[in-house]
Amino acid sequence: MADYVGDSIELCLKAKNERDAEIILFAAVDFMAESAAVLNPDKKVLLPSPGARCPMAQMLTVEEVRRWRKKYPEAPVVLYVNTLASAKAECDVCCTSANAVKIVESLDADTVIFGPDSNLAEYVSEKTGKNVIAIPPGGFCPTHLLFQPEEIQVLRTKYSDAVVAVHPECSREVRGLADFVGSTSQMCRFAKSTEFKTYVIATEVGLLHRLRKENPGKEFIPAYDAVCPNMKLNTVERLYYALQKEQYVVRVPEETAKKARRALEEMFTINARVRGV
Repeated sequence: MADYVGDSIELCLKAKNERDAEIILFAAVDFMAESAAVLNPDKKVLLPSPGARCPMAQMLTVEEVRRWRKKYPEAPVVLYVNTLASAKAECDVCCTSANAVKIVESLDADTVIFGPDSNLAEYVSEKTGKNVIAIPPGGFCPTHLLFQPEEIQVLRTKYSDAVVAVHPECSREVRGLADFVGSTSQMCRFAKSTEFKTYVIATEVGLLHRLRKENPGKEFIPAYDAVCPNMKLNTVERLYYALQKEQYVVRVPEETAKKARRALEEMFTINARVRGV
């Protein structure tokens, strides 16, 4: 049913570049719809299910960001797009799981404050060699924490010719068993650009539909049936009623939106400079 399918920032950019539409129906969770509203202040953004909230985004409060910035005043604050607009408004630059490493590499600082996913922070630290301070300590994505190394090992034995692709929000132990670590958009490109026949995928199970659709003839096996219940709140019926009644409009206070937009635009500027997505 969708006009566009993609990760959070891909969809926000599609919405931003959509000249004709006055209404954006964003079938996702709260922080994604907020980002669309921040980047498209002249359009009406609808979230089909107002209860679709990202637990990880809720873990990082404005007060927490301010507390850590005060503790490390010289360290830039980099926040994953999986944060609420109020938190984004407190950071220097945003990042995605696809460009987090390149964003942090581009900063002239050896110590960086990073939130809210501690596994992604750890991965960025491994790749950049920088001191990446995770805020809040122990922040996590409940869906990606479902993946366990023992299950990856079982699947490797069962599918000896398969390659294992893992999201960086997974634990260090799971990432250590991967042939490829990357975001959902990077996984899609990896599957298209390689000739393997079988892939074990460790991310939210909904991505497998897209992978199978885009790569007929290849087999995609979930490393675990990891479902994000919040994303799944977006049903056909809720999309219909949201459009019919133009209800559940996403509103971000103007001052917050202005600051959050600056952080997102800074990400796009750095991204274009380092050519990393």
